[in-house]
Amino acid sequence: MAEHDSDQKTEQPTEKHLSEALERGQFAKTPEISVILMLGAVLGVLAFTSRTTAESVMEYAATMFVRYPTIQLAPDTVGTQLGEWMIATSAAVGPILAACVVAALISSGLQSGFNLTPKVLTFNLDRLDPSAGFARVFSKGALVHSGLDLLKLLAIGTALYAGARTLLEDPLFSAPVEAGYLGRFLNSATIAFVSRLLLSLGVIAALGYAWEKFKTHRDLMMTREEVKDERRQSEGDALVKGAMRRMARRLMQRQMLAAVATADVVVTNPTHFAVALKYERGKDKAPVVLAKGENRFARRIKTLAAEHGVPMVENKPVARLLYSVGKVGDTIPSELYQAVAEILAVVYRTHRYYFHELKTRRLGGAA
Repeated sequence: MAEHDSDQKTEQPTEKHLSEALERGQFAKTPEISVILMLGAVLGVLAFTSRTTAESVMEYAATMFVRYPTIQLAPDTVGTQLGEWMIATSAAVGPILAACVVAALISSGLQSGFNLTPKVLTFNLDRLDPSAGFARVFSKGALVHSGLDLLKLLAIGTALYAGARTLLEDPLFSAPVEAGYLGRFLNSATIAFVSRLLLSLGVIAALGYAWEKFKTHRDLMMTREEVKDERRQSEGDALVKGAMRRMARRLMQRQMLAAVATADVVVTNPTHFAVALKYERGKDKAPVVLAKGENRFARRIKTLAAEHGVPMVENKPVARLLYSVGKVGDTIPSELYQAVAEILAVVYRTHRYYFHELKTRRLGGAA
């Protein structure tokens, strides 16, 4: 019984599981949202550009009708006439096509959270499995999509029927009107049809997206065993990273301890901090931090310094600042130049024998 329960998807999906599903393209999405946004884009473009577009089309049509008796169809004039027609058509249709492209991109971004899904483009043999294909065709999700398609068909049919009944009452079909009225009629008819479609498809899109959201969340639910495996994997990764950090820290500590013997001076706190510095004229622009440590590691630095005769100077504020802002292998901050220079000046005067020996020690280390 316990084994059966562990196979049931009863656990909420983890952040890692959701992220991996998003990369595979497994998220709630429905084409109705794209249709809604594209229709809205078309409606917006028509609302702002319909008047100027209608006027330009009317002028082009009037010009063509006036020039029609004198147009000579010849190989050298067809290209010019075709170019004029394409320019007029592009000016009328171009903004609508551009708005549809932008709406499609925004629709995809809204549904995916504007995240890339690279794994969708990879080739997957499972998609060619006939049994899986039949299972998808006769699944509950396919039935729901069929119902939504039927609702879309009914919505479009209802919108067209209601719009047609309203438009048939227009004076265009019962009385003579001026030629320019035809453009205004087409504009108002298009806006009326698109508005009705937006309203009806909006309800269907909301229902479809709600179903996809529910279905995707249900499919991404995890079993207890999957949650445990993912937790173990994450903890294992954390342990490996922690071990690597500890190894890197130990290696750096060994390198710092090995460099203490070549230091000019060790500045101490005196018990909490210890910072080893070196300065070679003509080579270093400023004193360089060879090693630094606090508490136990500071005591190890001082022990090694005593073994090799490295001068140690107690200066609590300078030692604390060097430990806080100094970086091993880099020169000290410029704010500490004066304080460190005074320490080195005292050390150079009182430990001349050490620096004579230090030159030989550094040459031996370099060799």
